[in-house]
Amino acid sequence: MGAFLDRGQSFNPTSGSYYHSDMQTARHYIEELVATQQNSPKPLELLNGEWQLVFSSVSHGLFRSSPFFLAVQEAFKKGAETEAFGQDKAQLFFKLHELQTCSWGVSKIGRIAQRIDTSSNTLYSEFDTSLLSLTVFPLIGWAKMFPTFGGSVITKSDIKNYDEQSGKLSLQVDFTASQKVEGLPDLGDFVRKIKVPVGAIWKLLPWNSGRPATCTLTNVYLDDDFRVSIDVDGEYFCYTRPLVERQPYQNKTY
Repeated sequence: MGAFLDRGQSFNPTSGSYYHSDMQTARHYIEELVATQQNSPKPLELLNGEWQLVFSSVSHGLFRSSPFFLAVQEAFKKGAETEAFGQDKAQLFFKLHELQTCSWGVSKIGRIAQRIDTSSNTLYSEFDTSLLSLTVFPLIGWAKMFPTFGGSVITKSDIKNYDEQSGKLSLQVDFTASQKVEGLPDLGDFVRKIKVPVGAIWKLLPWNSGRPATCTLTNVYLDDDFRVSIDVDGEYFCYTRPLVERQPYQNKTY
């Protein structure tokens, strides 16, 4: 189902209701799997290592698996007003972000992964994106008009708490940076040396009222090579161990 639905992003309510029944089928089987561990602890040591996203039930972008966007989601829920234009603010934000970044072939989502190290209490979210990958204008020509470039967006979060019985993982976002993806041209060291201190900036934004950039993920199923997490809206994120691991992010520049 993950392959057929392109990790879940083939079902997009903004475009139409097609694949809705397939998404419901996928959710049904996920819930059956989750039920087998409903009252079982999820040991901390099983979280260690690299996990790649293979399926999600979310609409409006797989980018929502990143702790940065999970923190945005929870921040909207803590605000004085949780709706705008008759819609949930977080869902509206995700919808607009997807429309702005993924329309007309401007951006294409690649590998999405999380790397968890319980010895240092860190979680690195890794999100590959290629820009201008499909920039051909209809009726004008067939050749690609702009070069493709991109990289991996890295978000580092600190693990503040983990409850093995419930599987609840509490995170606080620290910074966002980038890393080169082999074979994909990027903008060089100028971009790779930039580290955005999301955690520090977050508290200064007036709508956050001094709150840190926090979020939670609850691991509702966990074994040696498969993991299912849910966000605060109850949407599923399914991860598996990679057959080929990538070199971890190196924070040597800072």
